[in-house]
Amino acid sequence: MGIWFVCIALVVLSRFIPMAYSSEYDYIDISNPFLKKIPIAIPPFIVESFDQTHKQVAAESSDLLSSSLEFTGYFKLLDRGAFLIDPNTDWAGQGIEFKNWTVTGAEMLIIGRVSIQDTIITMELRLYDTFKERMIVGKRYKGWLGDQRKIIHRFCSEVIYVLTGDRGVFNSKIAFVTKKKASKEIVICEFDGHNPKYFTNNKKINLTPAWSSDGKWIAYTSYLRGRPDLYIRHVKDKHGTVVSKKGINTTPAWVPGKFSLAATLSFSGDPEIYLLTGSGKIIKRLTRSYGIDVSPSWSPDGKKFAFVSNRSGSPQIYIKDMESGRVERLTYEGNYNTSPSWSPKGDRIAYSGMNNGNFDIFVIDVNTGALLQLTANQRDNESPSWSPDGSLITFSTTREGPSRIYVMTAIGTDQRRLLAMEGEQTNPDWSQSAPNY
Repeated sequence: MGIWFVCIALVVLSRFIPMAYSSEYDYIDISNPFLKKIPIAIPPFIVESFDQTHKQVAAESSDLLSSSLEFTGYFKLLDRGAFLIDPNTDWAGQGIEFKNWTVTGAEMLIIGRVSIQDTIITMELRLYDTFKERMIVGKRYKGWLGDQRKIIHRFCSEVIYVLTGDRGVFNSKIAFVTKKKASKEIVICEFDGHNPKYFTNNKKINLTPAWSSDGKWIAYTSYLRGRPDLYIRHVKDKHGTVVSKKGINTTPAWVPGKFSLAATLSFSGDPEIYLLTGSGKIIKRLTRSYGIDVSPSWSPDGKKFAFVSNRSGSPQIYIKDMESGRVERLTYEGNYNTSPSWSPKGDRIAYSGMNNGNFDIFVIDVNTGALLQLTANQRDNESPSWSPDGSLITFSTTREGPSRIYVMTAIGTDQRRLLAMEGEQTNPDWSQSAPNY
């Protein structure tokens, strides 16, 4: 009910605040490896109440907005203690003294106003360019009191959209494996690690979660019945099917925009990659070699897929063109490369490669073969997965001892832990979208 209410209010109320079109702004080039972070000021939100609970909601909302935008890696948050004025005096919009913000180093400014009546919250948020002295985007939202997180993330999506032309990561989720005593369970959390929930809780071994492109399904391998079967489950109600061929059934990868997926099956002998329907029926065999073929990853247009094969003697990454059937080797550096993840933009593949005795994350240009190493000298770093806008990569790392889920920018900066749980966390997979149920 709360989600529906916010959506309706967004449509009705946002039209009252003018919004600059994204074509007027080109602040952030996410492909630029020398990206400079934008200094941004986000003062505490104004609240039209003396009630302490209302003040706390406003403070938490402004802090959440700050941390969510900082998570993207695009912004440098300025210390609120350096602000020269009370944002209450600036709310009128045309009355903002922009020089009071530029002198603190702020190139952008976000101000917010919150009002609460009973269980209804109204939030008005505005993003300004302090040098051009104009509002870039403004929105007014109305919803239930518990919806402020959804409201803040909707506005964050608007901010990133006008600055990059992409909606960002705020409507995405991450699935990963966590070791729970003798079992391994699949957990789903929000893009920033918030609100982790168990997707499986069967006290067995569950591995390699993979999101469908619409975010409604997860495929994974489970030893629930004592053997490595492939489970295809709806995220909301858990209905689905099981692929239980002889041998292994593992490393699923959904075809972009379709209810079908590739997976590694070994019922014919050695592990090969097959194309399956979302109901688990085999459509056709995709690889044929005497080596092991595993870990498919589709290009965004679904016309090619990357995979790992030891057909040349050691695990390397190959690409197969679906139309021509041609297979080409992609990686030549290193003698153990695995876990390919094709970027949403289609130009790069992230993977994990053995480097001086440890695994590190690399990114390779699909067209030129240019290689960029993103991690180094921090023990094992594995299983990279791209954010839906291609700006971030999540991965698992043992740099703290037990394996943890980390996130970094697509050029390897701002590496930080996503969340902390008991046991060890591995095999993250970042959804390309996440439907609101």
